[in-house]
Amino acid sequence: MLDRRWALAPVNIPRPSREADVELGIFLEFPVSEGGTEIEAFNDSFVLVNEAEKLGVDSLWLAEYHFSPGRVMASPIAILSNIAARTERIRLGTAVILLPLANPVRVAEEVATLDLVSGGRVEFGIGRGTFPNVHEGFNSPFSESRGRFEESLEIILKAWTSQTFSFEGEYYNLKDLEVTPKPYQKPHPPVRVGVTSAESFPTTGRMGHDILINPSRVFTLAGLKPQIEEYHEAWKDAGHEGKGKVGLRVPIYLSDDAQKAHDEPMESALFSMGRLSNRVASYAEYGGTTGNWGQEAETVAGMSYDDWFRDKVAFGTPEAVTEKLRGLAEELGLDQIMFEVNFGNKLPLENQVNSLRLMMEKVAPNLG
Repeated sequence: MLDRRWALAPVNIPRPSREADVELGIFLEFPVSEGGTEIEAFNDSFVLVNEAEKLGVDSLWLAEYHFSPGRVMASPIAILSNIAARTERIRLGTAVILLPLANPVRVAEEVATLDLVSGGRVEFGIGRGTFPNVHEGFNSPFSESRGRFEESLEIILKAWTSQTFSFEGEYYNLKDLEVTPKPYQKPHPPVRVGVTSAESFPTTGRMGHDILINPSRVFTLAGLKPQIEEYHEAWKDAGHEGKGKVGLRVPIYLSDDAQKAHDEPMESALFSMGRLSNRVASYAEYGGTTGNWGQEAETVAGMSYDDWFRDKVAFGTPEAVTEKLRGLAEELGLDQIMFEVNFGNKLPLENQVNSLRLMMEKVAPNLG
């Protein structure tokens, strides 16, 4: 007699395991360590995945990177399918899928499939992309990214919620499509839009979607309040019910020794700061962008490590990190903190695991 019970992922398990006002997610980039190999990058990152599942982290979020040596994160949906098979509880998020670079029908099919095989654990994080050279590499002009993003999202939601549908737009024209499979979650997985610029906050509020904030390029952590208020106002003015959820990505590093918490992540953080400044400066020559790339690059380049330590990260003892994150959550009205344990991608795996454990064992219980 064949056992035909659901074999891929449990669907009746209680989740999340934490009962708190602020959800906690871990953000991973699957970096290749210096002198390491790509397969080692997967192995090391899966160690963090297993720890996050065991420690009760609410959600796990994967980026999407292209033409980025040192990271193996070009196909987050494929990687999340592997993670779905090795976990039972943790929710699986994309942070973010770059919609202008992909066919929206294919994205709808693949994300719905992931939602089914994971037992309804997908969080659908999406964005239009930040870096013009990536769009150029996919032969998708950056100047078209906002329009392509909006059309793609509309198509994906129609594919998930309609038996058949048609669509006529500037970039896509579809007729009488019946897209299968449909997602496990009804009407569809939660949609989270990544925001990195000031104009993205009201735009996303008007659209009526939750937000994931990546503040690294422009904002200080504590300085986000006006943008978040603008997001909520745009949400309300557009007539949407309820209140949009706000998630914030925050690099963390924890040690029981305050000096080590300051010094040990310094090299990795400085590398990340320099990489960001150089990359942003190189985009001033691209057309169709809305950011003041030159000014932003100067701002980043002009910040010292101690400036970042104070304004853009949460490094410290468990007590110090608890105080900082709790203050941010209360001041900004955060619903979620997405923490990053390897800011700059140069920290030893042992240090990352230690930060993760201290975060969940000593900080999480005190965040409310």
